[in-house]
Amino acid sequence: MAAEQSADALNRHYGRPDLLEAILAAARAAGADPASLTPDDLAPVDQFHTRGKPATVELARLAGLSAGMQVLDVGGGLGGPARTLAAEFGCSVTVLDLTEAYVLTGEQLTARTGLSELVRHRHGSALALPFPDGSFDAAWTQHSSMNIADKARMYAEIRRVLRPGGSLALHEVLAGAGGEPHCPLPWAADPSLSFLRPPDEIRSLIAAAGFREVVWRDVTAPSHEFFARANARLAAGAPPPPLGIHLLMGEQTPLRIANITRSLAEDRLSVVEAVVQVGQVDQVVQKE
Repeated sequence: MAAEQSADALNRHYGRPDLLEAILAAARAAGADPASLTPDDLAPVDQFHTRGKPATVELARLAGLSAGMQVLDVGGGLGGPARTLAAEFGCSVTVLDLTEAYVLTGEQLTARTGLSELVRHRHGSALALPFPDGSFDAAWTQHSSMNIADKARMYAEIRRVLRPGGSLALHEVLAGAGGEPHCPLPWAADPSLSFLRPPDEIRSLIAAAGFREVVWRDVTAPSHEFFARANARLAAGAPPPPLGIHLLMGEQTPLRIANITRSLAEDRLSVVEAVVQVGQVDQVVQKE
């Protein structure tokens, strides 16, 4: 798929022209003040990944992120993880995303949380990062690589913008051994937007880009449990809360959640969290 076609397809899949208005109205319905929000107010909708905010905090601790670090969130969506890294870890975070509606909405949400000095939003591609070499102490990808076919180029670009000794923290959905996943999924209505590779291939691509593993963990089981609980609530007919990822996935939310739950159960998907570092490290902590 050509770059222009891919960008258009992703903007059609994720974009919603009234996204900001829908989120602010839902926040009001949930009892929050739309003019003065907290990251936790927004977490039900802007932590758009497996296991929500707890997974973000877990990964940040694994990566050793701390106050003053310059972090690039590649494919950072609405900026939920970035706002968590800023508010709870003191990081300065640049969020890059290809979906214009996410960038514009994320910028407004960041302003309403009072975090604009620490969190910035940029529109751009993970395959051509608009930053000079060695700009960041750490990079972050959380459920953002599934739509990217050229993963070798993505990891090479991330490596380019990291300083010596910099790290990449990733939490991603990868291919499982059980065959193609069931569509539609949260990140793709059909296979044309889904580019999954198995863990061994991803590890090889990361190593070829100049990284060494510090942590590599398979978190497929807790990911399945997370979605199984959500799927059970939907199957029982429980109404969604005002603020949630249904605002991003629309009327197909129950089907998308059912499909990712089934795909995880059938080993058609796997989920990993990892930390890799530029240059050689002494030890790999690995939990399969």
